[in-house]
Order: sequence, then structure tokens, then C-alpha cells
Amino acid sequence: MTKAELTAQIRYKASYLCVGLDTDPKLLPAFLKKEADPVFAFNRAIIDATASFAVAYKPNLAFYEAQGPQGWESLQRTLAYIPKDCFTIADAKRGDLGNTAACYARTFFDPAAAGFDFDSVTLSPLMGHDSVEPFLAYKGKWAILLALTSNAGSADFQNLRLEGGEQLFERILKTSTQWGSPENLMYVVGATRADRLAHIRTLVPGHFLLVPGVGAQGGSLAEVSAAGLTPEGGLLVNASRSILYAASGHDFAAAAGAEARRLQQQMAQHLYAI
Repeated sequence: MTKAELTAQIRYKASYLCVGLDTDPKLLPAFLKKEADPVFAFNRAIIDATASFAVAYKPNLAFYEAQGPQGWESLQRTLAYIPKDCFTIADAKRGDLGNTAACYARTFFDPAAAGFDFDSVTLSPLMGHDSVEPFLAYKGKWAILLALTSNAGSADFQNLRLEGGEQLFERILKTSTQWGSPENLMYVVGATRADRLAHIRTLVPGHFLLVPGVGAQGGSLAEVSAAGLTPEGGLLVNASRSILYAASGHDFAAAAGAEARRLQQQMAQHLYAI
């Protein structure tokens, strides 16, 4: 999906909502356990309930890889079911040497390899340009680099001051913009770092930002939107648990749809304000 196509979807749906498919088999409604593939049955219902309000879906691969071959199959079926007008993110957080990175890129971007055709994949940029370049070689695909995350441990490294006073996350942003462009590079910035987001926007004014942490993690949609929105949209705000587990009974999908709609309506107001 191109940047222009993603922007068009944001405008059409008046939404920049990304639904995180962090589907935990232990948290599925009990009645789904009788399904041949309970994880896919759950994801299918969530997608059906939220597709009118979301522009992107982000399966967190750890929840699928932990299930072995069955989880891989659930992921393949989920990706195939997501509407083609929605942006897809393989939340894999990969980062490795160039030849290994090339294999990871094939895994997520080449359907003839592992059966996946994601639009994007999340990456750790700490091994440098050659660990990211193989992903950027795929036309129409995106690399989403971790920049400033919302976990407590992020302060261990991301905020470190380098020679000259620059912080590590700032160096990551400034250096990596030379590797690609706003057409194929996005950045992860946690919603609980909204106080830094306005500064980050000055460093990457044309790039999309993937912002997790709104909802169960307590990030403020209003603050994120005020600091990060651009005329093209510029944001994908992710919500996972607050949507997936809005209810735990037979009404789980309806509750998920209601929460997605609530977020979309708030997003529409922020979009109309820019």
C-alpha cells in the first residue's frame, strides 16, 4: 500500500485506528474453544466488527509463534481475511545481519516464501542500515522502526545522551531518514511519550508514526493527535486489549466494534480540526 493510498483510507473512514491483533488463546471466550481454529475464529469476528472503523491491523507475531505450526496457520488465515483496503503490519520487531534480514523480508513480503504478503513489518534499527535495507528493497512495502517506545525499560538506552547532547532516539530518527523516505519508512513512538511527540514530529515531519499505548496502557488520544497529526494523517494509533477484550462472552465482537467506533469518532473530530 502506498502512502497516498493509506492517506486516502484515513480520509475516507475519518480514522487512523490500527487494531492490534494480540490474540491470546488463554483469553478467548470459552464458547470459541470448540472451533477448529479458535484464534482465527476470534480474529475473524473482531475484523468483521471493526473493519468499518479501522484503517490498519497489526498482528503481534509473538502470540502466533508461541502456538507453533497452528499459530502460523492462524496468522496466515487472519492476514488473508483482513480487507484489502486496510494496511497490514507484521509486528515482529526483527533486527539482524543483512543476509538474515533478507530472509525475514522474504518471510513477510514474498507470498511465495512463507505465504505472507504484509504491507509492513516492525524492526529494531540498532544493527544499522544493512539490517533494514533488505526490507526497503520491496516496492510498496514499509519498514517501521522502533524509535521511542513506551515501556519502562526504554529509558535504559533510548534516552541516553550521546556526544554533543543528542539522545539515542534522536540519532536513530535523524540517521535512518537517510535510508528510505516517507514513502517506505515509519516509526514507532509510544502514546505514553506524547510529551516528546511534538519534538519527534519536527525531526520526521513527513513520516507516518505508529503509536501504540492508547487504551489499556493509558495513552491520551487527544495529546497524541495534537502533537502528531499532519494534513496527510501521519498517524496510525494502535489499540489492542481495549478492543479485543472489551467483553468476554458471546457479545465480545459487538463490544469490540463499539469500542472501535468510539475511538474512530474521537479521531474524526481531531482530523476535522487540522
